[in-house]
Amino acid sequence: MLDQTLAYAREHREPFLKDLFDLLSIPSVSAQPAHTKDVRMAALWLAEHLRNIGLKAEVKETSGHPVVYGEWLGAGPNKPTLLIYGHYDVQPAEPFELWTTDAFTPTVRDGYIFARGSCDNKGQHMAHVKAIESYLKGSGALPVNVKFLIEGEEEIGGPSLTAFIEANTELLACDGIMISDGSLLAMDQPTLTYGLRGIVRLEVTVRALDKDVHSGMYGGNVQNAAVALAQIIAKLKDEQGRVTVPGFYDEVRTVDAAELAELERVPYTAKEVLSETGAMRLFGDPDFTLPERKGSRPTLEINGMWSGYTGPGGKTIIPATAHAKITCRMVPFMTPHKIAQQVAAYIQQVAPAATEVRVELFDGTPGLLIERESPFVTAAAQAAQETYGNPPIFELEGGSIPVVGDFQKLLGKPIILLGFGLNDDNVHSPNERYALACWEKGIEASIRFLAKL
Repeated sequence: MLDQTLAYAREHREPFLKDLFDLLSIPSVSAQPAHTKDVRMAALWLAEHLRNIGLKAEVKETSGHPVVYGEWLGAGPNKPTLLIYGHYDVQPAEPFELWTTDAFTPTVRDGYIFARGSCDNKGQHMAHVKAIESYLKGSGALPVNVKFLIEGEEEIGGPSLTAFIEANTELLACDGIMISDGSLLAMDQPTLTYGLRGIVRLEVTVRALDKDVHSGMYGGNVQNAAVALAQIIAKLKDEQGRVTVPGFYDEVRTVDAAELAELERVPYTAKEVLSETGAMRLFGDPDFTLPERKGSRPTLEINGMWSGYTGPGGKTIIPATAHAKITCRMVPFMTPHKIAQQVAAYIQQVAPAATEVRVELFDGTPGLLIERESPFVTAAAQAAQETYGNPPIFELEGGSIPVVGDFQKLLGKPIILLGFGLNDDNVHSPNERYALACWEKGIEASIRFLAKL
């Protein structure tokens, strides 16, 4: 069965790629109301595609964007059931002018598929879809039972997903959960993630005046909101990147020597970071290594700042208000709301005179750890080694996947985090891409994983 299935996948590279291109052509941007119909179109397309390859599938409504559910349970009750998660929504493509080709016209250049959503996450969950198709069309059956949950709100924090999972725990009942929404360390080096950082978001507004005023008439006599905001932000970190908020590090877990040795095996060095980001040099707490800072230490970052006049030419004003968006990434066992309150209190404490400061807090997601010893993880490790030629390296990931926490709490089954992309795929940026080799290897890895189960 395995040989027949792999042969089918290799013989159908072109139609598989065409199907992916059809999905990538749908601008399913969940954050923009103008694309609400496109988001639904992507859900409808996926449900129909799952039916066409042999699954039962339907679009299920939520209070927000719809969920696509599919299943094939023909292996019988004595075989394990795998739930595969993905998301069909994508980030906004702006700024469009920085794309070499149209963001929603998939294009192959230099061995890469260029399109918004190619890596995050359409290309990755479609690799599993095509693995399932290869079994059903190439061998007539799957070796295990399979369910799909593909949702349309991941890029906006999944506001409807938790309630959907809570209401459908029986429908989603399974023995293990596969999520491919991450990266390989290299084309031939697979990675299994065993920890994710959580996230909490804040928005700061500083008001100094009732309105913008003339900088000549009033300069030197009134507070400048932009300057006040800059002074606040400058006090949130020291010169070496350590967060200065009191209590910020109190709940941080200690990484023991064995875990640190495992993290040091990750072949992710300054060279990769500088190449991928264009940074002038590494920057961060010198008491910790690069792999530690990536996944086992919390962060506080300014995501955006705005104030006053930013159009062409000059406008000599003192701005009345200034704003900043802040996110904190938290390691497992840190409490999101507690961290947000600590940051908000410190901002109020260091606010300059003659200002009114408001800090808005948004719901957060805690960090988490994943069981590394389950048979599902073992099967994924074996499949990855056979596909990529090297055993996977276990790592702590710096990003957040909120649904993982929901799955742990509500379904309580082993989770596998095996990404098929690359770190330099420009995810969330212009010219997002996905290597053809990663696409094809992802299908093969999924096929082998199902066989190992």
